[in-house]
Amino acid sequence: MSSLVAKNLSFFYGQQCVLKDISFELTPGSLTALVGPNGAGKSTLLRILQGQNSPQQGNVLLEGDPVGRSRNKVALMPQRSSINWNFPITVEGLVSLGRGVGGSSPACCKTEASLQRVGLSAMRGKRLDSLSGGQQQRALLARTLRQSASVFLLDEPCAALDPPAREKFLSLVRQLADAGLTLMVSSHDWGDSLNAYDKVIALDRSVMAFGTPNEVRRQLESISSMGNQCCD
Repeated sequence: MSSLVAKNLSFFYGQQCVLKDISFELTPGSLTALVGPNGAGKSTLLRILQGQNSPQQGNVLLEGDPVGRSRNKVALMPQRSSINWNFPITVEGLVSLGRGVGGSSPACCKTEASLQRVGLSAMRGKRLDSLSGGQQQRALLARTLRQSASVFLLDEPCAALDPPAREKFLSLVRQLADAGLTLMVSSHDWGDSLNAYDKVIALDRSVMAFGTPNEVRRQLESISSMGNQCCD
């Protein structure tokens, strides 16, 4: 299994600083939440971790090597808004698009294994536009799992899901982490659902807090308290 390490990452769009001095480690079998407001740099950070974007400062290491040398080991699940859910394709067709590099198993076996992991084997022949929002997200996750990576980065997978579907999805990614995969999930959610994660990174262009859910809450409360004192 793979450990993904971010070291002193900074990223700029022109003169605008989007991310500043970001450092953390994602360990095998862990589930990490990446939380922050719109414009905090969450999606940009995920693309850097996956190797799509290169930081102007710092680096990302996978098993001690630059992530660019083994991008196939890091899979990024995009936001649901980037998918045309009305496109005439079946669940199985979508998942098969996530073909990874390498491996000895036949393609059909890998697709079936991914569908089984997310509980959609019985719906393989259904069109995407016939699925519920939660089922669509599980299908998108299955496509990501089909890449046979060991680190999975999920960009706001629970956006627009109702509470039951969100809870079911988080339970699924928890199971995947418990099976040894390394997962990071970006989110706007600051609520009790964070308790499902091993670690939380609070991001607002820089890391505001990092630790267990309770540790992050205390760190953010301390920052808020200091801010209030400064305003008194």
